[in-house]
Amino acid sequence: MPPRIAIPLPHFSDSEYAERAISQYERAVTLGGGEAVRVRLDQAAGELRRVIERCDGVLLPGCKADVDPAKFNAARSEHTAAADPRRDAVDDLLLEDAYRLRKPVLGICYGLQTLNVYRAGSLIQHIPDFLPEETRGRVNHEAGGKVAVAHAVEIEAGSGLAKILDADSGGRRHLVVPVNSSHHQSADVIGDGLRIVARCPDDEIIEALEGTAPGHFVLAVQWHPERSVDADASSRAIFRAFIDAACR
Repeated sequence: MPPRIAIPLPHFSDSEYAERAISQYERAVTLGGGEAVRVRLDQAAGELRRVIERCDGVLLPGCKADVDPAKFNAARSEHTAAADPRRDAVDDLLLEDAYRLRKPVLGICYGLQTLNVYRAGSLIQHIPDFLPEETRGRVNHEAGGKVAVAHAVEIEAGSGLAKILDADSGGRRHLVVPVNSSHHQSADVIGDGLRIVARCPDDEIIEALEGTAPGHFVLAVQWHPERSVDADASSRAIFRAFIDAACR
């Protein structure tokens, strides 16, 4: 049987957006050899736990909301979008279960951000406000889904992500990969048990995190590999590695 991958609906109140977005993640999981399991955001906690317990891995997708800055003790920026408390509550339950039972976790875009905050990290609420003037205009991190390649990402040699993307060398080579981009926030202070494994070389914005606990697959990327699985070997490799971890 293929491993069952829990994917929360991306947004609670905008069902049209949520339906459109989740189908890309479901397809990428299926192509990687897994079975996607939709996790509704309107279920009671007990029902949610029963769904989660039957899953072998957790994929945290993107979202049009922003994490409530109160969760990392920051004042709200004028650029911060409304939070989605239902989505955040489900993400927290999924992560609680995944960390307790060492189920693999893949976070994508907003999923990186909720993972980092769950692990007591913080976020840059609006990248242009954070960057110095000399680097502010080099990269459009909000390029959107219609832009196939928005910028490059530099992967740390020897990291788990490098080994996934460059299996031939065991992740030892210097690796720069092209990625899409649809975010205005990013990780700032890194959460407990996570480490930085990729940055945008043009402005040093954090682009990927991975877990530090041996034997527990935890990976989060700020770009959207689910959008490019058909054309991009690196995107397919990320999903294959995640699904393989869920098989163990």
